[in-house]
Amino acid sequence: MLSSVGTSGKLLVGVIHLPRLPSTHYVGEVGVEEVVERAVKESRILEELGYGGIIVENFGDAPFLKRVRDPLTLAAFTVVAREVVKSVRIDVGINLLRNSGLEAYSIALATGAKFIRVNSLIETLLTDSGVVGPEAPRLRNVRFNYPGVKIFADIVCKHGSSLSYLAYREQSLVKGGTEPLEDLVADAVERGRADALVVTGTRTGEEPDVEFLSKVKSVSPVPVLVGSGATPENLEALLRRADGVIVGSYIKADGKAGNPVDFERARRFISKFNEVIRKLG
Repeated sequence: MLSSVGTSGKLLVGVIHLPRLPSTHYVGEVGVEEVVERAVKESRILEELGYGGIIVENFGDAPFLKRVRDPLTLAAFTVVAREVVKSVRIDVGINLLRNSGLEAYSIALATGAKFIRVNSLIETLLTDSGVVGPEAPRLRNVRFNYPGVKIFADIVCKHGSSLSYLAYREQSLVKGGTEPLEDLVADAVERGRADALVVTGTRTGEEPDVEFLSKVKSVSPVPVLVGSGATPENLEALLRRADGVIVGSYIKADGKAGNPVDFERARRFISKFNEVIRKLG
């Protein structure tokens, strides 16, 4: 999917928000078969409309643990992901909240998913789940032994404060005022081996600061995607500064994250996306 950057120019990835999954500690919101049916239906809608990719996310599992360890939850997610992969021809990704990168990568390998999203690849974040550490070291061996799954890494992820970014800002004073984002992005790509970077607003459904987005794009050697807050109204401004968008909230019923995909809202979004792509040439 990332290979399309530079040909068609921009990426469009739709998010499938799963309801609460079962665990050994509590019953899921609905049965696994119903979760599969819903996820497959929504994935086919997005493929039919022309979305370039899909990312499956355990959004209903809030409040999120730092990482998913429960065997039943991991098994259920894997079943859902496998059925989604089998049902569509476009690339499927995995986001296992809050920062279960190794588990997500393992699910991708088992199901045929092509990429994962990692909220904290090389940063330390202060979040509602506690202090979340970098995932790159945990991914090291599996990526070496089983290459091929792309990593979409958030930079200063939403719903958290980046202790790493604050440290880089302090270091920048010593270095004579250099841009701290340069070091953060360089570490994400060179040391964390990110294939793409994701920039978000401060919360789900909030658009990123365009100045911050522009700064990340200006220093990144890999594609930069908008990870929250994209709407038909702000899409042109965002795509002028990024290589694509991951859209979740807007394409859901009532524009609310966690609701089912709304065909008309999803159609309206990609219609505007294609219009902007034609305009930008």
